[in-house]
Amino acid sequence: MTRHSYAGKTAICGIGATEFSKSSGRSELRLALEACMSALQDAGLQPSQVNGLSTFTMDTNPENEIMRLLGIRELTHFSRVHFGGGAPCATVQMAAMAVNEGVADYVLCYRAFNERSGARFGAGVQARAPVATTEEAQYAWTSPFGLLTPASWVAMFATRIMHEYGVTSEDFGRVAVADRRHAATNPAAHFYGQPITLEEHQASRYIVEPLHLLDCCQETDGGQAILVTSLERARDLRQVPVVLEAAAQGMADEQQMMRSYFRESLTGLPEMATCARQIWETSGLGPDDVNTAVFYDHFTPFVLPQIEEFGFCERGEARHFIADGNIELGGRLPINTHGGQLGEAYLHGMNGIAEGVRQVRGTSVNQVNGAEHVLVTGGTGVPTSALMLGAAQ
Repeated sequence: MTRHSYAGKTAICGIGATEFSKSSGRSELRLALEACMSALQDAGLQPSQVNGLSTFTMDTNPENEIMRLLGIRELTHFSRVHFGGGAPCATVQMAAMAVNEGVADYVLCYRAFNERSGARFGAGVQARAPVATTEEAQYAWTSPFGLLTPASWVAMFATRIMHEYGVTSEDFGRVAVADRRHAATNPAAHFYGQPITLEEHQASRYIVEPLHLLDCCQETDGGQAILVTSLERARDLRQVPVVLEAAAQGMADEQQMMRSYFRESLTGLPEMATCARQIWETSGLGPDDVNTAVFYDHFTPFVLPQIEEFGFCERGEARHFIADGNIELGGRLPINTHGGQLGEAYLHGMNGIAEGVRQVRGTSVNQVNGAEHVLVTGGTGVPTSALMLGAAQ
């Protein structure tokens, strides 16, 4: 694979978000507009300078409405990425490609929803209409057996890695404890001031064994936007540019939506391995160059194989890697320093990209020393994406 041409030439120049809540009291469109305006203000730009938009297929806010209500004069690029939580880093990749090819100058990537006060993704698929489409029909392979919710799908995977590698519920709990400890010092986090102990994790009720309540991410109302442009333009704006050193999307053999049970092994995330290969090849970096990472953490068990797929440890060794505080501040690889989706908010990973930007800028509330290269990942168990963010030279 050759190096992606936009790598090192494009940058994130603005980030913006609404507050994160359980009941926003306003429309998803309003949330998207607020987040986009916040990102523009962060960069010191006017809406009229934007000519590109990138978002999720799951987002309910049409580009023409965002354009009209923000005051964007024309769009020369608009793109959407599928697969829910697998999309966040890919929206930034689409923006970078558009900028690098001269298709657009400034591209806003956005995601907004009332996922707690409105449609709750964790409720499951049982109420979906039996429409004869390929996307809906795929659930027929697993739903009759009671696998109806994301937690139930992940529980199958979690059970297998516990069996094969000796992983325990306490190992999953260490991820939750780290995230909540970081969220406790982040004023923007829903669980600000509310750390948990491993004992509290173990005492929380089961959702689907072996997943406890505290293994599962939040349901959040809110919006997040990321503004992308060329590195050259970004140098003249308000904030320190954060360079896109690499970006990737990944699908792998026998890929299904969080239910890839027909693979030879259920213990890895080969789609994330596809991303990892591209990230390392394109950036020229390796695991030793990364001092902090934002791993997609909608469920704690999927954090462990991400650590392995990116080569921070060998297969089956993540449970040892995360022991003794290695994923907390002061450890080998502090993760999710904003609190992650378990502690800050569940915004389909877009808030994780914003935290990666803050780490490179040096403005995180839980700043990691030497955070010159920050890895960010998209959703797990689904076709996914990843970014490597770095400091401008």
